[in-house]
Amino acid sequence: MSVQDFQLTKESRFGTIALVLGIAGLVASIGGFFMDREQFFHAYLVAYCFWLGITLGGLFFTMLHHIVSADWSTVLRRITESIMMAMPVMAILFIPIAVGIHDLYHWSHADAVATDKLLQHKAGWLNTTGFLIRAFIYFAIWTTLAFLLYKASMDMDGGYKDEHRARMKAISAPGIFVFALSITFAAWDWVMSLDPHWYSTIFGVYFFAGSWWATLAFITQFALYLRSQNVLDKAITVEHYHDLGKLMFGFTVFWTYIGFSQFMLIWYGNIDEETLFYKHRWEHGWEYVSIFLIVGHFAIPFFTLMFRAVKRNPAILRVLTLWMLFMQVVDYFWLVMPSMGAHGAADAAHAHHGIGLSWMHLTTLAGIGGIFLWTFWTRLVSKPMVPIGDPRLEISLKFHQ
Repeated sequence: MSVQDFQLTKESRFGTIALVLGIAGLVASIGGFFMDREQFFHAYLVAYCFWLGITLGGLFFTMLHHIVSADWSTVLRRITESIMMAMPVMAILFIPIAVGIHDLYHWSHADAVATDKLLQHKAGWLNTTGFLIRAFIYFAIWTTLAFLLYKASMDMDGGYKDEHRARMKAISAPGIFVFALSITFAAWDWVMSLDPHWYSTIFGVYFFAGSWWATLAFITQFALYLRSQNVLDKAITVEHYHDLGKLMFGFTVFWTYIGFSQFMLIWYGNIDEETLFYKHRWEHGWEYVSIFLIVGHFAIPFFTLMFRAVKRNPAILRVLTLWMLFMQVVDYFWLVMPSMGAHGAADAAHAHHGIGLSWMHLTTLAGIGGIFLWTFWTRLVSKPMVPIGDPRLEISLKFHQ
């Protein structure tokens, strides 16, 4: 790596390997589509939510960095910008979900709506046309925010002016509000409506909390990968990993708080259409996944990250962040898969029996992930890997707790 302009001096096979993995995974997944359509679309939705969540997390990190005028995270900003710039590709990868509406969402069937009064009341929102229009709006918002922020960052690299920082703040301040609304509605549309009889007013916050938590793990894991390749190893120091560790610890607690709040209020209210969500996840083997989620998504990272030494130990962080990414996949699996075969039924007896794990979960995860990583890497290495025009870079490079 050239320390003068922070760009790679030789090619890396990372992008090529990611692209090959992505194409192979998608091709294998297409084969699964012809074998079992319903299984394919549910597995695809799990994988898509995971990688889209990280992409959205990169956008949120970038906006948050500008709003609070953070110094320490400046050296990480080009990584988060490259993550968010995968948004156009993620929009294209949404197409299979649009195609599979009838396989995923019970409310999309006219005959089901005709015999269900609750679905009739929700038809003004839950309809195919509205679903697709809103999806277009979500991606338009996220892509526009990403491109505006990235352009301002590139302009800053060409020569710093105070107006660059002011522009980034002007985009991020209202942008983060619009982001919050859009990710909430997207979570309702794409995941919560899998069971149209169930609803939770804080489900959007739950979806965001898990996505942001996984993004922090991804940033840490990728920075550690660069460190192992002697890239940015002097720029991203133990001090930065320590702060990333504190954020991961904090949002481990936040995700748990939101998840427990949702459960407690539904348990206390004891309304049939609400409790059904947890009933489906506490029978036919799903109870073990639920317990595993509590232990793996909360207890293990919580009791590990609470120690200062862990947050400053690259070897432990490398293992822990891989575990966190895996657990976020489990969380989306837990959210999506119990609805397969349930068809929005108000009676738990009609729900899908069994966990429904398939090899397509691996191929879709690898397929979407490979394309995402290739896009992310290509963007990252095409420009300086840190924002060289930002005067706060020097502060970030010398950052100390």
